[in-house]
Amino acid sequence: MENKEKDRWDKADIILKPVGGFLTALAVAALGFFGSNYLKAREAAERSSRERMQATEMRVRLYSELMSKREEAESALRKDMFKSIIESFLKPGSASLEEKVLNLELLAYNFHESLNLKPLFIHLRKHITFAKNYKKATKQEYIERLNKVAREVTRKQLLVLEGAGEKFDRTIDLESLRKTPGGIPLKEATLTLDNIERSFKVFVLEADPKMKEIKVRLEIRTPKESEEVDIENAEFWVGFFDFPMIDNTRLSHDQRCAIVLNEFEESGTHITVIYFPGSYASLKEKPYYEEVRQQLLLGERETK
Repeated sequence: MENKEKDRWDKADIILKPVGGFLTALAVAALGFFGSNYLKAREAAERSSRERMQATEMRVRLYSELMSKREEAESALRKDMFKSIIESFLKPGSASLEEKVLNLELLAYNFHESLNLKPLFIHLRKHITFAKNYKKATKQEYIERLNKVAREVTRKQLLVLEGAGEKFDRTIDLESLRKTPGGIPLKEATLTLDNIERSFKVFVLEADPKMKEIKVRLEIRTPKESEEVDIENAEFWVGFFDFPMIDNTRLSHDQRCAIVLNEFEESGTHITVIYFPGSYASLKEKPYYEEVRQQLLLGERETK
């Protein structure tokens, strides 16, 4: 009985050994085939990915070169334009009022973010006012052109600053101001920027209808972590030639505040108080070293 059982196992062993070898060979062949296909597909995918990356890098490099050349061309053009316009103001000569107003318009529209153009506006307005051989209506037309370009520049700057900061508008009754020699206070407003809350109060002290300017006192209150309050005061004249990116009040934490004169009519005026980050001030405005250090320390605390 035991011999018969052994014979069956021997026969099974004889039959299964070739089958096992065949299956092993088949498995090895299949593994090699699929492994080879997988490696080829992976290599093709990596090659395709490298080609796409190279193509993308080439496009980015080409775009960067084109933008760099474009910026160089624009910078050269702006440099030549600036030099030509400034020379027209500085060199002695008998340029007409039309030429001077046109040059200031070009200067204001192209360089208002980096230059304080208020002195030029005031100088040209004075020059127009006292110019001889010009009719009163003609001189008034030139002054209106100056006011128009100034308001347009202010509008452009406000659009940029409003996107990054906070603002509020106020209307000033000039009749009430004339009846109140000490000036009139405007409604206080509280604005928050970058988690810093400040209260703004404007006192209107005087108005100059001829020059279309108002004299104001700006009071800014900033609560501290303790119960103390920082109070900052500034007193100044505001006219159409005061541009917010240039003519502003520096605050702590590299922030700015500016008052903009939008309209000046016989019955009243309209102003905007804009509160914005110092990074949006003009190119000539640089943060103090201490402000930069505080910003870096604040950034380190937030990342911890």
